[in-house]
Amino acid sequence: MNETTRIYDVIVIGAGPVGENVAERARAAGLSTVIVERELLGGECSFWACDPSKALLRPVVAQADARRVPGLGQAVAGPLDAGAVLAHRDKMASYWKDEDQVDWLNSVSVDLIRGHGWLDGPRRVRVETADGDTITLSARHAVAVATGTHAAVPAVPGLDTVRAWTSREATSADKVPGRLAIVGGGVVAVEMATAWQALGSEVTMLVLEDGLLRRMEPFAGRLVTDGLREAGVDVRFKTSVASLARENGEVQIALADGGHLVADEILFATGRAPNTWDLGVETIGLTPGDWLKVDDTFRVTGVADGWLYAVGDVNHRALLTHQGKYQARIAGAVIGARASGEPVDDTMWGAHVATADHMAVPQVVFTHPEVASVGMTTHDAIGFGHRIKVVDYDLGHVAGAHQYAEGYRGQARMLIDLDRGTVAGVTFAGPGVAELVHSATVAVAGEVPIDRLWHAVPAFPTISEIWLRLLETHRG
Repeated sequence: MNETTRIYDVIVIGAGPVGENVAERARAAGLSTVIVERELLGGECSFWACDPSKALLRPVVAQADARRVPGLGQAVAGPLDAGAVLAHRDKMASYWKDEDQVDWLNSVSVDLIRGHGWLDGPRRVRVETADGDTITLSARHAVAVATGTHAAVPAVPGLDTVRAWTSREATSADKVPGRLAIVGGGVVAVEMATAWQALGSEVTMLVLEDGLLRRMEPFAGRLVTDGLREAGVDVRFKTSVASLARENGEVQIALADGGHLVADEILFATGRAPNTWDLGVETIGLTPGDWLKVDDTFRVTGVADGWLYAVGDVNHRALLTHQGKYQARIAGAVIGARASGEPVDDTMWGAHVATADHMAVPQVVFTHPEVASVGMTTHDAIGFGHRIKVVDYDLGHVAGAHQYAEGYRGQARMLIDLDRGTVAGVTFAGPGVAELVHSATVAVAGEVPIDRLWHAVPAFPTISEIWLRLLETHRG
């Protein structure tokens, strides 16, 4: 075994999109930078989440929309070509190869070390490579942890005998299971139910709560539930798994209410946990398995001298790829500023703080119907003590919706902060609403006064005319 020592200005652990962006921004600031990764460059999003899941979902949603367009219904009435969809998914996941990512990293002059990296005291990272070599890295200025999360699976008796799916298997499976049971009612659960049902699976959802997408406005979960059931998904609420077994290739699922279900595969979509168990955080006084708490410049709190940063899902602020990349841009800039002794702008919406994490986080759920939201929900706003006005409008009454599809069903909600006269949150649920979310994000992040929004005229006839209808409803 060989052991070497290297010194860099910045060390990044984790080469998903978040880690890559931190490294690129630090390098752009003139800092020597190395990134450590033990799996594929591009991480969860590129290979087991965003890219492959949306590749599975795009044909599903496109077909569902087309079936409601006059003149197209008969043309798209047949089943999806599952083989073609899976082949497209493989292409979008780059066939689980990361050469393009490596080329990009080289183009921005960031060094790469493949292997398992962990903290080994202040400003030190040890890496064990696949060849058994050990490399010790020292950071002059900062270490940034961008190790993300993994699927959190409950301790169900018999779980270890059934080879259960997590989100990774659900997005990379090479064949369509005849019967798929999905445990959970969040984003991964509803998206994978949408995809696999349309590809030919008989899907049953086992949801502990009494509704889907519980962190969003209630109407969003209701509309998605209706859409799933109409497509043929068996959605069961207030249902939990008591035990599991695999017999003769089938998953035997005993339910807590005494019921029984048989499936070919079972997917647990029951949340995420941070990748900090084997990160060496105990060498700097932190607890393995915990989320890494940070301030708004992404310095990990409780670590002396401010050299450790945590960016992306591992800090538990907003578990979304686009939000993690936003954090990475902020963190890379602030690391560069501090390294060069430049002033740090940590005022609200400043160059070196992630204010949007608190006030303007956009999200899209790619089901049929889609759900798009940004900012606070009604529940959040009331809990935070804001004085708000809730403005609702039926999306199906907008002219653009009539053009989009026959029988269009949807709902929109805008929350108005009565003290500030601005938009505090927006939620859209309906076919084709994903592309509305950025306009809402601009309104929320920009704190655009409601009176000024009245002068932002939406084009006719588009679904974006919902903005005018919401404002008209507000004005009475």
